Amino acid sequence: MTKEEQSDAKAPAHRSGFVAVVGRPNVGKSTLMNALVGRPIAIASSRPETTRKAIRGIMTRPEAQVVLVDTPGIHRPRTLLGQRLNDVVEASLSDVDAIAFLLPADQAIGPGDRRILSRLRSEFARKDKGKWIWRKPLIAVVTKIDQLSKGQLVDKLLEIGAFADFSQIVPVSALEADNVDEVAQVLMDAMPEGPQLYPDDQLTEERPEDMIAELVRGAYLEELNDELPHSLAVRVESIDPDPQGGRDTIHIGIYVERDSQKPIVIGRGAEHLVRVKKKLRTAVNRTMGRKVRLDLHVKVARNWQTDPKQLERLGF
Repeated sequence: MTKEEQSDAKAPAHRSGFVAVVGRPNVGKSTLMNALVGRPIAIASSRPETTRKAIRGIMTRPEAQVVLVDTPGIHRPRTLLGQRLNDVVEASLSDVDAIAFLLPADQAIGPGDRRILSRLRSEFARKDKGKWIWRKPLIAVVTKIDQLSKGQLVDKLLEIGAFADFSQIVPVSALEADNVDEVAQVLMDAMPEGPQLYPDDQLTEERPEDMIAELVRGAYLEELNDELPHSLAVRVESIDPDPQGGRDTIHIGIYVERDSQKPIVIGRGAEHLVRVKKKLRTAVNRTMGRKVRLDLHVKVARNWQTDPKQLERLGF
């Protein structure tokens, strides 16, 4: 055997696969995924129920490639939209190699966490002599650890260890970039051996139009200070090239459920529209790979969260 062959024999096999990132709303799923991928892919907001679709972020390292599926928070649906979000989670869980169950360090384990655990057990585990045996690795990712002292964190990790038979428990603060590399390593180690699935420079499966729509919705989540953002849906209607070879124009529809909501979204003197456009200029240009213009229009799609036809039209 040559030295090259001996070196190849010792080298660990490349790993690749899919990880479903699950948890109740507002536990930091999108923030963690963005930190692992290295660029904002999903909306990260302090508001619960932000994510509305399964967003795939691609984490590539020399030794492994992990596709992270950021799912909507599992919750009791109150609308048809809510039910469809739960359906998205169901589909996301159907064909993954491991599950990252996010539990916030600064909150007690609650009914929502127990409901998620029960659902995961029904799909991925069996009980043997009083102990749950998992068919796929179930990794507890304890988020927001910057909110606790070291002593408090030790107590929290013990509590989570008693909560379920996790394959591993790893603490992290994605916001503070604390222990993110450790989370990445744990997820890579959980993947089966396999080839690289995507090019090195591909960070997501999302179309640019979908990413831009999410950027606009995320900006409004932070711009408005009431519950209205959850009545918002955003869709890129069209992209018109400039015949003179200048900036393309992206026409974006911002949909609300009632006429009375339009002035709230627009703002006095169109202040909200202006601020959102200014805030997103760099991010949208980066997403498109060139400079573009944003043309935002606020429209009414009455009761779209409960109307099947409206939901389909808006991409749900």
